[in-house]
Amino acid sequence: MTQTTNSFNTETTLTVNNKQYSYHSLAKLQNANIGDVNRLPFSLRILLENLLRQEDGVTVSKGDIEALVKWDAQAAPDKEIFFMPARVLLQDFTGVPAVADLAAMRNAVARLGGDPQKINPFTPADLVIDHSVQVDSFGSSDSFRINAAHELERNRERYKFLRWGQNALNNFRVVPPDNGIVHQINLEHLAPVAMTAERDGATWVYPDTLIGTDSHSTMINGLGVLGWGVGGIEAEAALLGQPCSLLIPQVVGFRLDGTPAAGVTATDIVLTITQKLRAYGVVGKFVEFYGPGLAHLSLADRATIANMAPEYGATCGLFPIDEKTTEYLHISGRGDNVALIEAYYKAQGMWYSPEQATPDYSAELTFDLGSVEACLAGPSRPQDRVTLSHVRESFREALIKQLQQKDSTIDQAAASQWQNDHGTQMMTSPELAPDVAASIHPFETSVPVKQDSGEVYNLGHGSVVIASITSCTNTSNPGVMMAAGLLARNAVKRGLRSKPWVKTSLAPGSRVVTD
Repeated sequence: MTQTTNSFNTETTLTVNNKQYSYHSLAKLQNANIGDVNRLPFSLRILLENLLRQEDGVTVSKGDIEALVKWDAQAAPDKEIFFMPARVLLQDFTGVPAVADLAAMRNAVARLGGDPQKINPFTPADLVIDHSVQVDSFGSSDSFRINAAHELERNRERYKFLRWGQNALNNFRVVPPDNGIVHQINLEHLAPVAMTAERDGATWVYPDTLIGTDSHSTMINGLGVLGWGVGGIEAEAALLGQPCSLLIPQVVGFRLDGTPAAGVTATDIVLTITQKLRAYGVVGKFVEFYGPGLAHLSLADRATIANMAPEYGATCGLFPIDEKTTEYLHISGRGDNVALIEAYYKAQGMWYSPEQATPDYSAELTFDLGSVEACLAGPSRPQDRVTLSHVRESFREALIKQLQQKDSTIDQAAASQWQNDHGTQMMTSPELAPDVAASIHPFETSVPVKQDSGEVYNLGHGSVVIASITSCTNTSNPGVMMAAGLLARNAVKRGLRSKPWVKTSLAPGSRVVTD
């Protein structure tokens, strides 16, 4: 809250639960007759409020505000503005160097005779210890305890350093290990949606925004919070009070219609949307979701779609704030803030309603949720979506292509003929496949693998050796996790068992999802 200039006289107040809050009003800016603020997409309205609040005549000028209000939806981005996120989200691999730099600054200040306690993050920051668990133990009800113990053992020095950071630094919080994936913790616990701060004797309210050191920081867009992933240097600069620079982006509107069919999961929906957006081309652009279909997506479903913004190539994929947002805040224990959130976002024209006029977009795409069918991510990229009915064929094609890349003597005609004659054998259990020499055909080559138990198995090309239910896309969505559990239960009832050489693991996105 460093704003010192108020060129358009946008400061005003609102009262919620007998408490008065100051804010910069987009409605008052609309009355300044420099352009139609109400036609702007929701994501640009958030950036506009950020400029109003940060205007100082130097970093943010009156001209920057006017340029954003007069945004040309069809023009190529050419105007640079500065964006100051309300907070910074760090995960431990990229966050530890930032804390180390703050420690080094404190040490330098102490050597120069200054007060090291004055070195703190300028922007509030949360670091979530994430991505550290290795699956040493699996297939046992005791596996989590064993793996968590190994994690603490391997990372003791790093965790002690982060504990020091939490205790020594102001404006800095650390979420300890074994609580879940950073983006899910952010969604469930850390995001206030509306931020407050004290300045000049007044309590100010403004949108929750962030940058994070992981590309999937965009997951928070599902909650209506604008944010995206950046590199460690850019995040550290924001920690120290430096704004991020960006060109005023083009914004693609993505209209959702219809209702998902029974049995279709959020993963099916996101893979289909990813394929559509990737084909259209949204690199460097914002994507904004709207339309009647929003009513049929839970907050977890929205977060799953927003999470995949790096895969469809956009900077972010924002779902505007509406009743689904406040419902989620109630069930995740943040109901005390809902009255302020609803009052503030409605006053700012940032509250979504299907009845309101559609903002101007650089392009508009439409998507029928009812058209989605069960599918699988492609062999190497999620946008190479494969319907379940074609998984068998896709698997064989990918396997042949991979082997041909490694062995140039395998020609396509021979591969296709072999697939036609022997395709079913590729899908049988490796321990039942004949141990034949490579001279017969490279696809049928198998090698003996001896387990600690002394058992020997023949593993061949295409053998499954890891079966893992993880990632912040799938395991953060309770509906998808429940579906996976029901499918597994039914498969076991029908006699399906994992092979003894397959390492199996399940990593829920958070303790809340586990519950």
